[in-house]
Amino acid sequence: MRRLHFYAGILVAPFLIVAVVSGGLYALAPSLEKVVYRGQLHTDSTGPTRPVADQIRAAMAERPDLTLSAVRPAAAPGDTTRVLFDDPSLGESERLAVFVDPVTTRPVGELVSYGSSAALPLRTWFSQLHRHLHLGEPGRVYSELAASWLWVIALAGLTLWVARHRRTRRDRKARLITVDRSTTGRARTLNWHGAVGVWIVVGVLFLSATGLTWSRFAGENIGELRSALSWTTPSVSTSLDRSDMSPSAHSGHEGHAGGHDPVGSNATDDTVAQVDSVLSDARRVGVTDHVEVTLPTDETTAFTVAETRQPWQFSPNTVSVDGATGQVVDVSWFADWPVAAKLSTWGISLHMGLLFGLVNQVALLVLAIGLLAVIVRGYQMWWQRRPRRTGRTISVGRPPQRGAWRRLPVPTLVAVAAIAVAVGWLIPLLGISLAGFILVDIIVGHAERLRHKHN
Repeated sequence: MRRLHFYAGILVAPFLIVAVVSGGLYALAPSLEKVVYRGQLHTDSTGPTRPVADQIRAAMAERPDLTLSAVRPAAAPGDTTRVLFDDPSLGESERLAVFVDPVTTRPVGELVSYGSSAALPLRTWFSQLHRHLHLGEPGRVYSELAASWLWVIALAGLTLWVARHRRTRRDRKARLITVDRSTTGRARTLNWHGAVGVWIVVGVLFLSATGLTWSRFAGENIGELRSALSWTTPSVSTSLDRSDMSPSAHSGHEGHAGGHDPVGSNATDDTVAQVDSVLSDARRVGVTDHVEVTLPTDETTAFTVAETRQPWQFSPNTVSVDGATGQVVDVSWFADWPVAAKLSTWGISLHMGLLFGLVNQVALLVLAIGLLAVIVRGYQMWWQRRPRRTGRTISVGRPPQRGAWRRLPVPTLVAVAAIAVAVGWLIPLLGISLAGFILVDIIVGHAERLRHKHN
C-alpha cells in the first residue's frame, strides 16, 4: 500500500496539480461569468414583458442566417431571454446565443453558449482548460489519468494514516485529524499531509468518481454498465403521430400566429407562435423554474421543455408538448428516475459548482487548495527523506522497501490480482499505468539485485 501510494503520488501528482489548479479556477467560473457578462445577462428595462414568441422573432431578425434551436425565457425581472441558434461555424456542443430584452424585445448582445449548462465563453475556457488543456481529444488523457489515480492515492493514503494512528494512539501526541505542532522536520510535514488528507478525503473521492463519468475511456465503460443496470437518465418521447389527424385539427392553435408572415427560413412563424402556449402547458403540469424550450424540426416532433441546471435545483423535470394541440406527449419526472441517475445528476451539478451556487463554488475552491497543499507536502516529504550525501549528485527520497508481496498468502495474491484486473478493465488508463509502474518497479528491483550481487 505504501509503495502504491508513493509511486502514484510521485508520478501522477504533476497531472493532479494541473487538474487541481484548473479545477479551482473553474469552480469560480459560474459566478465570474455573471459579472463579466452582466450586460448580456441582465437588463434595466422595467414594465410588462412581451410574449416569448416576439422575443424569438427579434433574435431571428438579428441572425436570419442561422437555424433556430431553442430558447431560454427570462426567469425573473431584470433577466434577458436567451435565444439559441445552431451555427455550423462553431464547435461541438456549441450554439450561438442571442440575448433579448424581454420588455423591449431589443437584442442586447450575442455570445457562444456551450453544453447543457449553457456556459458562456469565460466558463467554457476554464472548462476546456480543466478538461483537456485546450489540446482537444488527446489532452483528455491527462485529466482522465488524474481522475483514475486520485481515488487510489486517497484511499491508500487514508489507510496508511489510520494504520499509523492505531500504532501510535497510546502516545498522547498521536493525532488523526489535527497537526502536532511540537514536531519538526519530516514528522511535522507528515502530520500536515495526513491530517489535511483526512479532512478532504471524502471530497477527493467525490471529485474522482464524478470526473471519471465524464472521461473518455472509463466514461464509456461506466456508461455501458449503467445501461446494463438500467441506471441511465430517462428521456421524453417527442414523436408525434399525425396519420389520423385532419387539417382542421390544427385550427385551434393557428390563431396564435396572428397572421404574421414567416420571419425566417429556419422556422415557420406558426411554430414560433406556439412557444408561449407550450410554456403555459408545461407550467400547468408542473415543469416550471428556469427552462429551455427546444423547438421541433418538423411537424412530427413535439416541443421539449426541460428545467435547466440552476443553483438549488434538485429535481430537473422534462415535458414534451404537441404545439399544434397543446397535448402533453410525455413527461419525465425526476422523482421517478433510478437512484443512480439522480445521484449522477446531483454529482455533475455539484462537481460543476452549480448545485448550491456560491456556497458550492467556495467549497470546491477550498477543496482544491487543500488537495494542492497535500500534494506539495507529499513532495516535501519525498525531498526530506533523501539520503544526506555530499557531492554534486542531487538525491531524492528512496521508495519504500520491497518484499511485502512475497509475504502474502497465495489466495490473497490471487484475489488482489483479480480485483486489479477488474478495476483496470473498468478504468483503462489506471490499468495501463499501473502495469507500467509494476514493470518499472521490477526492472529497478532487478537492477538493484544485480548491483548488490556484483558488489
